[in-house]
Amino acid sequence: MTKRHITYLACSAALCGSLLGAAPATATHRVLQVHPGESIQKAVDAAQPGDTVLVLAGTYHESVRVSTPDLTLRGMGPQTVLQPAKKAGKAMPGKAAEQSCAQRGDGICVVGAKNGPVENVTVAHLTVTGFARNGLMAVGTANLNVHSVAAVKNGQWGIAEERAVHSVYRNNVARDNGDAGLFLANTVTAEQGSPDTDGTVVEHNLLEKNRIGVTVRRLRNLTVSDNSVTGNCAGLFVVGDENKPKAGRIVIADNQFVKNNKYCKKTARLSFLQGSGIVLTGTEDTLVTGNTVTGNSGKSPMSGGVVIVKSFVGATSEKNQITRNKLSDNSPADLVNQEAAKHGNTFTTNTCKKSKPAGLC
Repeated sequence: MTKRHITYLACSAALCGSLLGAAPATATHRVLQVHPGESIQKAVDAAQPGDTVLVLAGTYHESVRVSTPDLTLRGMGPQTVLQPAKKAGKAMPGKAAEQSCAQRGDGICVVGAKNGPVENVTVAHLTVTGFARNGLMAVGTANLNVHSVAAVKNGQWGIAEERAVHSVYRNNVARDNGDAGLFLANTVTAEQGSPDTDGTVVEHNLLEKNRIGVTVRRLRNLTVSDNSVTGNCAGLFVVGDENKPKAGRIVIADNQFVKNNKYCKKTARLSFLQGSGIVLTGTEDTLVTGNTVTGNSGKSPMSGGVVIVKSFVGATSEKNQITRNKLSDNSPADLVNQEAAKHGNTFTTNTCKKSKPAGLC
């Protein structure tokens, strides 16, 4: 790799603090700078644990695979843009493993090894757009930090993860993606129980005009808070099934779910979607509190402000608490409970006008 492709910055405390917003680099922690026309992947391949790959403003036509622990991949904000290669099938820089990231149609892939997760990776301050599948896909990670990333107009998920623990997704924008803006799952390809995420956090994100704003599928112990979710077909889906342990122990707090009234046609597993704020399906011990849920209106079986329903395979939703939420102008109702009373879902101290069945407000 030439010096032109990667610049090693000997950072003073003042320079690193102002440029990267982080602690000063040590003798073994480098900043590898990438200019427009150069390869991000080559810089990532050359990086060591603790290094930062700083991608300067510009448009980069490539996919990037990260498997080095303690690595930061950082852009300069909205001006740093990753898009697919200009020609379909064009060989991308790097090893065969990196090729598969592009071949699958993903923009950024953060991937752990068979013998353990990749730890402490940060992706920040850049845009991923126009990829056939996912803007950012993380598989087998621990302590992943994704912040100030814009995932826009990707074919499937904007930002997604599976088999990950203790992730933080903060201050991101996911807009106009084909499925979920943010998608978190145990595993995509197998029927398994719901693992503990060890406290994954989804907060202060803007999720708009996707099919679903946030999908949490078959997971336990995470928090979704202080997000703005609007203009999707459905705001938030928490999805469980009959496998053990069941999905649950999730906190959904202080979010805004507003006018998620886009129409999305039915799929093999779901009826058409429109007008759903928060949907709990096959989920237990989840707390929904302090949210503002307004103007979500539709005629789907899952339309309404907060909706509790059996899963696709008939698994019940049990012992969920819906409390201290402000709900208005949701249709067919602000609160919808399709489960039997024996399953112990409770509705207390909510501000709302209409519920199904009556009496939940």
